[in-house]
Amino acid sequence: MRFNLENIKTPWLGSYGDVPFHLEYSDKSMSGAVMEMADSQPDFPALTFMGRSIPYKEMVAEIDRVARAFYALGVRQGQRVLVCLPNVPQAIYCLYGLNRIGAVASMVHPLSAVAEIAFFLNEANCDIAVTLDQFYAKFLEVKQLRPIGKLIIARVSEELPFPLSIGQKLLTERKFPKVVEDGSVLLWKHFIAAGEGAKDTVYPDKDPLTEAVVLFSGGTTGTTKGIMLSDLNFNALARQTEAMCHEPVRHGKMLAAMPVFHGFGLGVCIHTVLVCGATAILVPRFNVKSYAKLIRKTQPNFIAGVPTLFEAITRNRYLDGADLSCLRGVFSGGDSLTIELKKKFDQFLADHKATIRVREGYGTTECVTASCLTPYNKEKEGSIGLPYPDTYYQICRPGTVEEVPYGEEGEICLTGPSMMLGYINHEEENAQTLRKHADGHVWLHTGDLGMMDEEGFIFFRQRIKRMIVTSGYNVYPSQVENILEGHPAVQRSCVIGVPDPLKMQVVKAFIVLKDGVEDTPQVRASIEEHCRKHIARYAMPRQWEYRDSLPTTLVGKVAYTKLQ
Repeated sequence: MRFNLENIKTPWLGSYGDVPFHLEYSDKSMSGAVMEMADSQPDFPALTFMGRSIPYKEMVAEIDRVARAFYALGVRQGQRVLVCLPNVPQAIYCLYGLNRIGAVASMVHPLSAVAEIAFFLNEANCDIAVTLDQFYAKFLEVKQLRPIGKLIIARVSEELPFPLSIGQKLLTERKFPKVVEDGSVLLWKHFIAAGEGAKDTVYPDKDPLTEAVVLFSGGTTGTTKGIMLSDLNFNALARQTEAMCHEPVRHGKMLAAMPVFHGFGLGVCIHTVLVCGATAILVPRFNVKSYAKLIRKTQPNFIAGVPTLFEAITRNRYLDGADLSCLRGVFSGGDSLTIELKKKFDQFLADHKATIRVREGYGTTECVTASCLTPYNKEKEGSIGLPYPDTYYQICRPGTVEEVPYGEEGEICLTGPSMMLGYINHEEENAQTLRKHADGHVWLHTGDLGMMDEEGFIFFRQRIKRMIVTSGYNVYPSQVENILEGHPAVQRSCVIGVPDPLKMQVVKAFIVLKDGVEDTPQVRASIEEHCRKHIARYAMPRQWEYRDSLPTTLVGKVAYTKLQ
């Protein structure tokens, strides 16, 4: 299967490395593509989880068992099921097991609030949910807001090797409320057992252009919506990422710390890895110390994360003296990587014997995740790189489909094989986001500001809605944050606009100082003087707040909306 937009020209093609112009994509379902790889290397580790290695043949056997169990439960083609799990093997089995029978996995964060989970169930019209025992009590509250036909409760201990499984049961799981099985609640082991005798399970021939996964995102208006993504979206992303990677992915190891309910985690750290025949090292819960320990122990070839993860690594000593020469690729996405943080992390990699540098990418959940990546052999300061094969970018005047010249800022628009099918039940938003351009093709309007230079390199500015307008001037918070983080005392910053009766808005800066730097009047004065030297007067912060930390979203982005 080939995605074809032959009449669109992109200036960078063939300029940097051996990335092909077009790729061939599997016409199979997501599960079909993974099972095809499993047939070619049944004994190679597909997943590792807390010391346990799960080869491809064992993983696909579990996927089949879960597929039969869902079918025995009454799940049929096109039906959505809520999968509310962290990075545990059961999440992988559910994703592909549902896909095997033509159903749809609706992936959500298990730390979501009760009302949020009820909203997700309603938005995706789910009557069946899967979660862990530690979230059982929360789902009982959810059931008071919104009925759940079947609630399946899994346990981490079920996927652990002995004796870790015993320790998990005695030290952790015994603290959780006892699961009461009734007509609507059943344990994972009983769910699986019910499907063992199902001889009539139907595995339909699934159209790869139809819905396969639902992920949730704020969309371009900030309202949470379910994003419908197809098998082709994920299979194309896998091949594109492999092509852009430059280093061989097959038989490599990816440290899968990004969550499976996030496009970056599911699309790159799981599906790309499994389609390409590598190993996903599942990280169910992230903290810097355990993450560093895993890097030392497993020696992964690829790591991917949001900027706050890389920033946290540079702040602690858990990787002191570690040999990171194992790394073939380090990828940053999900949020803007400041110039200063990139410099710091590149130096960190060099100091730990890595021969590569962090490569920043860009994407949105509306195209699964990444659609643009910095080439391995050429960087431009502040650039998020070049579009993926078969993915095309335009910069348009905001609110229009009119393309602007090279070097001029506008809204980032893109089209390609990873572009979503649309939002669930949000036709007005679909019409605003998926728009036909003069070339006759439908383009995704991202709601992000950016610029393209004459070589096709893309420069991300920020969300259009995040732009600060003060006294008629446009101020881009990310640019001010870059300046702030260039000061040797500043570890992290966030800039917002606050209301002002005369200027409409003024700039406010939130600042976290580096470890060991004392918050003194002299340090503050030095930071302000640094800003005066590098920031235009109209963009200078008028308010300053020094904090021990900045709030983050559930996937680690700086939550500037909370500060607002």
